[in-house]
Amino acid sequence: MYKIVKKEKLAETIDGFYVEAPLIAKKAKAGQFVIVRINEEGERIPLTIADYDRATGIVTLFSTRVGKTTTLLSGLKQGDSILDVVGPLGNPSEIEKFGKVILVAGGVGAASILPIAREMKKAGNYVISIVGARSRDFVILEKEIRDTSDEMYLCSDDGSVGYHGFVSGFLEDYLEEKLSAGNNKGTGIARVVAIGPTLMMRATVEVTRPFNIKTIVSLNSIMVDGTGMCGGCRVEVGGKTKFACVHGPEFDGHQVNFELLLARQKIYLDQEKECMNIYKHKCMAEKKK
Repeated sequence: MYKIVKKEKLAETIDGFYVEAPLIAKKAKAGQFVIVRINEEGERIPLTIADYDRATGIVTLFSTRVGKTTTLLSGLKQGDSILDVVGPLGNPSEIEKFGKVILVAGGVGAASILPIAREMKKAGNYVISIVGARSRDFVILEKEIRDTSDEMYLCSDDGSVGYHGFVSGFLEDYLEEKLSAGNNKGTGIARVVAIGPTLMMRATVEVTRPFNIKTIVSLNSIMVDGTGMCGGCRVEVGGKTKFACVHGPEFDGHQVNFELLLARQKIYLDQEKECMNIYKHKCMAEKKK
């Protein structure tokens, strides 16, 4: 059992959990994730390790309520425990001194880029962070990301804060401006890391492709065991089959078959909706009692 020592509500559908997991905190690195199971009947879901404190043994996890399991997780409070937290899993982010790097986050992806931003900064990089959300109310970790970035820009779908539009649109404008200022000698950007919804990551890699900037994405494919045994998280990268849990979760975005990834993410949509409906009806029945 893994005790929740603190819980935060960062936005209407986004929760942060600070969990006692000393062995995970001791080994965790930026870019890695855990597999969580709330109870014995629950499914296993992957959550990115947003932060870790080796001294206190606390790992920080963020979750967006989209289905039954994340709804159940959201219902837990400080002092409650999670049955299973397995990790750290996956390969850590590639951290070295690249030069100027841009980190692009969509929604809860901000939690994923925070540890990467910190490590990139420690390695001597000039860090530019672009964070997008549906609206001002859904922006998370703004201060933390700003504190570890040399430049930070906010984007919102509704224009309530920062750039009015998607992060990919802002990134394209930013790169075009840098290219113009560089007198066609290049943008000066050595690497882009994009983490968030699959459509957002696909749009980002299409923006960087003409500029020939290596772009890393963290794939959020369906996972079960997280150790490469089930094959549920298989993705196509560079024409070859890879498992996101053991070969990733980070890959060269220009090599990812996003159409196949999007199709695979929809495989269990009907079952997920049915499961959520059953859960809602059960909750309503219990309330009537």
